[in-house]
Amino acid sequence: MSKFKVSADIGGTFTDIVVEDDKGDVRIGKVPTTKENPALGVLQGIGQLVGDPSEIDFFVHGTTVGLNAFLERRGAKTMLVMTGGVSDTYTIARGHREELYKLHYRKPEQLVPRRNVHEVSERLAWDGSIITEMAEEDFEPIIEKARTEGFEAIAVCFLHAYTNPAHELRAREILKAALPNISVSLSHQVAPEWREVERASSTVMDAYVAPVVELYLNTLKAELAESGMQKTVHVMGSSGGVMTDRLAKERPIATLMSGPVGGSIGGCELAKRTGLKNLLCVDMGGTSFDLSLVIDGQPEMTSETVLEGLPLLMSIVSIDTVGAGGGSIAWVEAGGLRVGPQSAGSYPGPVSYSRGGTEPTVTDANLFLGRLGDDSLLDGKMKLDSEATCKAMTELGARIGLTDRELAEGILAISNAKMADAMRTITVGQGIDPREFTLVAFGGAGPMHAVELARELDMAQILIPRFPGTFSAWGMLQSDIRHDLMASHIGLMSTLDNQELDTSFAELERQGREKLLEENVAQGAMAFARSVDLRYQGQEYSINVPIEQGDDVAGILKRFHALYERRYGHSQPDSETEIISLRLAATGSFEHGGATAFKPEAGEPQVGTRDVIFDGETHRTPIVKRARLTPGNPISSPAIVEEESATTVVPPGYTISIDTFGNMLVSAGESA
Repeated sequence: MSKFKVSADIGGTFTDIVVEDDKGDVRIGKVPTTKENPALGVLQGIGQLVGDPSEIDFFVHGTTVGLNAFLERRGAKTMLVMTGGVSDTYTIARGHREELYKLHYRKPEQLVPRRNVHEVSERLAWDGSIITEMAEEDFEPIIEKARTEGFEAIAVCFLHAYTNPAHELRAREILKAALPNISVSLSHQVAPEWREVERASSTVMDAYVAPVVELYLNTLKAELAESGMQKTVHVMGSSGGVMTDRLAKERPIATLMSGPVGGSIGGCELAKRTGLKNLLCVDMGGTSFDLSLVIDGQPEMTSETVLEGLPLLMSIVSIDTVGAGGGSIAWVEAGGLRVGPQSAGSYPGPVSYSRGGTEPTVTDANLFLGRLGDDSLLDGKMKLDSEATCKAMTELGARIGLTDRELAEGILAISNAKMADAMRTITVGQGIDPREFTLVAFGGAGPMHAVELARELDMAQILIPRFPGTFSAWGMLQSDIRHDLMASHIGLMSTLDNQELDTSFAELERQGREKLLEENVAQGAMAFARSVDLRYQGQEYSINVPIEQGDDVAGILKRFHALYERRYGHSQPDSETEIISLRLAATGSFEHGGATAFKPEAGEPQVGTRDVIFDGETHRTPIVKRARLTPGNPISSPAIVEEESATTVVPPGYTISIDTFGNMLVSAGESA
């Protein structure tokens, strides 16, 4: 009996399913996301591709349930408990403004209003020593309010709790004893780091999404078990590793970027298989455009991020997002054309979907210009309406004095410019030359815009992976179990000795080993990656510096100066350097399927031609089935390359080839 590895990427519109059998062969599927119960869509997809769920040997999924609960502000009713005398730090937060001259600036709305922030008398010193014992009687009015006003979650963030968790642990005991059904999040478990504002914000976020995530995971697990799948349910984490559903419920904040991260990890696997170590990964769906970097074969990581103005401390693959997708709506403001960030979504969707949409979108522009055909989507299973699209283009163009063709080209030009600016932000804006990278484009709409985006940044090579429309789900199957641990360790590097550093990391490794053993990871499959956060004395922010076991202080400082030089263009080797924290990534590896050779389908690749508009000119363009392209036989553009999950648009002046794994490479220049 065959055993299958299955991944599911539950998006806002579609749920992507990828199934890999024990021979390494891969099948894909897309089903509509069932928003009222996402588990139903997953079961539907599994039923179509696997049949019997009991044959599933490994299951992992990425979900936006927690993120959507936050974005739509439908998380749990949450209370925040802080140290007496400092509770206003959460409400006041930071005073900086990212857009200094924005006249209509509004401070980001906190998830917990000031009236629901309460104090408990207790105090720890910076080193964890107790200054004031916790007054347990202070919890009585808090418990009464939580009970009478229907609070679902409580976040506890005490001053310096990351150095001594005793008071927070006791607080949870008191709260759970009186309120057994309420969710309690503790700051020393969510974000054991200094910076009270960011730590409180992170703990509140964890508490806010916890009941929603827990309910969803419990429902999914029960539905899968009822269908016959008895294996552990794994969840993709924001740090690029997977975790069991049990640990995901303990730290729901770690699932916030669960879906988009799969594409970055898939990019790392592509780097291994192709030898292309530096990749700029772009994922364009119906609503958003997500970007990430793979440098030297590894994803770019960060220890903090910001969501809608709210700071979060968490280990996360660095992903930037802009509101640009296939469903981005074209509209008029002050007589000028605008595109997005509003999206038509799947309902009513673009005009061409014939579901009631009346406003032209990026997808409609691609259809009007011939880059999509009426039968392009899902191998013709989904029909597009060219006639309705032309009518909508003509009507909107007339409002601003443009022909329908000029309008369609303008929509794509504006959309591409917005996405290209985002690409420059994470490359040129960080001192990185994008010309040294290969552009990896995926998502349902990514391959349609990939070549023109690469041209905007003067990138010579584009890689379109196999099954680009479900690439993020495929990337989840390439992930390992991962847990990120950290310990604050503030001091001067000049006074730090190597033995002290090794002792501190040994304790983190002990904790990491315990977590991996809880997830049944064998000792031989464990690995531990060390790093430290360093800064020059007097600075506010630090740089994370990876280190190897046995590295001495001098070697670590040398690497820090080099990283600082690369990021900021200068360094200060003679200045005193401070160490802020130690970080450890504890990973447990799975047996991943090997890369099987690509076997093209029989038949002639070219199945027809279509008039396509590129740069204002009409070209009679071949329509090519990707599954029939043969490795070693390059073709020249222009070409429209179609497959079930995506369409790749290649304007004149490029060469298209397939490698032995089925990846499609698009390079500037005609084939010989």
